[in-house]
Amino acid sequence: MTIDKQTRFLIVGLGLMGGSYARGLTQKGYHVDAIVNDEKSSEFALRHEIVHECPTFVDEELVKKADVLIFALYPHTFIEWVEKNGSLIKKGAIITDVTGVKGCIVEKVQSVLPEGVEFISAHPMAGREVYGVENSDEKMFYGANYIVVPTERNTENGIECCKRIAEILGFGRIVELSPKEHDDLIGFVSQLTHCIAVSLMTCYENENLEKYTADSFRDLTRIANINEVLWSELFFLNRDSLLRQMELFESHFRKLYESLKNGDRETMIQMMKESTERRKLFDK
Repeated sequence: MTIDKQTRFLIVGLGLMGGSYARGLTQKGYHVDAIVNDEKSSEFALRHEIVHECPTFVDEELVKKADVLIFALYPHTFIEWVEKNGSLIKKGAIITDVTGVKGCIVEKVQSVLPEGVEFISAHPMAGREVYGVENSDEKMFYGANYIVVPTERNTENGIECCKRIAEILGFGRIVELSPKEHDDLIGFVSQLTHCIAVSLMTCYENENLEKYTADSFRDLTRIANINEVLWSELFFLNRDSLLRQMELFESHFRKLYESLKNGDRETMIQMMKESTERRKLFDK
């Protein structure tokens, strides 16, 4: 299939991510419908013309008409939805997602879909520490990274359609990773950083901490404002990879600790120099 202005999009789950997808696609002139699980989100999306239709139930006709379905659900909910309703998806349709883990999702979903329906997984590397469609904003995708996660079951056309969605939404760098590569990398660049932020916010008891902090602490703990239900699920689904990354961080933190304890300034300086050089790459 080719994504053009005749393509009908259906977004299942209209929170921050799903709502931002909907805003971006609608603003570019695409037909976007959505399925949500609460009336408030539906009313908001319709009132602000983010989508054309937005039922709070699985509307079989909307599902059957959709050319591209984008799932913005919790991992377990995504799997359950496809197991229950996947037979409604028409042959030739493409489905994709925004799920933060892949190894436990991709193969399962691909295995239960009807013949002729292709699931090409993706991970938009963007977000905010707020929730709900009312906080959605397509601008958070502009220039952000986007990871496509293909398997042997995917076609070149499916992969290109997934990349085309990223281009329409304004993502910057678009890359491909296998499910395992994705989960190992995300364990480090995303899940580990959330673990560190949570640990920082809970390790020091001071009820007035906000009165004394500067930008460095606020920047480090920005992502500590966390959806505990979603992120605890993501952590457990990617447990082995995340534990390896936590052990890696622990060893390097211990190295810095020992250099301070033993008066080893050279080791400390070398770690700081390496850190500075690597961080500069993010500013290019």
